[in-house]
Amino acid sequence: MTATPDTGDMARVTANFRQYLMGWGAQECAWGDPDRYRSGLAQPQFNGVVRLRSLDVVEEAMATARARLAGVPWWWWVGPDSPAGTADALSGLGAVSLGAVPLMTRSLDRVEQTEEPPPGLRVEEVGDGERLRELVRTYSASMGVSPSLEDGVVRVEAGRPDNADVVRLAAVLDGRVVGTTVVMMAHEVAGVFLVHVAQAHRRRGVGGALMTAALRAGRERGMRLAALGASPSGEPLYRRFGFTAVAEYHLFSGPA
Repeated sequence: MTATPDTGDMARVTANFRQYLMGWGAQECAWGDPDRYRSGLAQPQFNGVVRLRSLDVVEEAMATARARLAGVPWWWWVGPDSPAGTADALSGLGAVSLGAVPLMTRSLDRVEQTEEPPPGLRVEEVGDGERLRELVRTYSASMGVSPSLEDGVVRVEAGRPDNADVVRLAAVLDGRVVGTTVVMMAHEVAGVFLVHVAQAHRRRGVGGALMTAALRAGRERGMRLAALGASPSGEPLYRRFGFTAVAEYHLFSGPA
């Protein structure tokens, strides 16, 4: 079931989402029609379009995206901040639908620990240096990102212009990073991204420990809401933590 969101809350959530994705624009970050970002990395999650403001310019926007994102794989995100009809218009222009991602939110008026973490596990905040590289290596492996891109992903993470708003969390067990999440603290929203657990450590409470830490970090920094885009495998965990679906992002693969 999808809840009916407050208009102001939805605006804050989508602004948080845009800020996070646009922060990947190491090569180009352009606010306009469309809002687009280009890391230059050969991975679609790190290049794309995050919003179209007017359906009247969709053909021009697609031409711009094709030109400015040429040479890298990219995605076009169509969320509640894009005009109605955008998804159909993109399909008509050759973009290929990859499905929908539920957008889920919950209040941060309180944070409960719903699950006991595995013995010996700790969740720590990550700065730069080798621990940042371990965090990138862990979520990249889970996402299927080529190890050859590791240096580039680390460089973009470390060089984000909004790093003051980003909290990176690593679940550490026996001295090794076994899980990750990245939280964007902006627009009164704790946007939770890159929740990943290493294959050998799944279904052991690591994801729950990361989620508890992310929600606590958001509350401590004065955020009102937590928000995330849910994968099918992650949605049951998020519902256990009180998240409710409020909208969807429709995801398209950008045509060459």
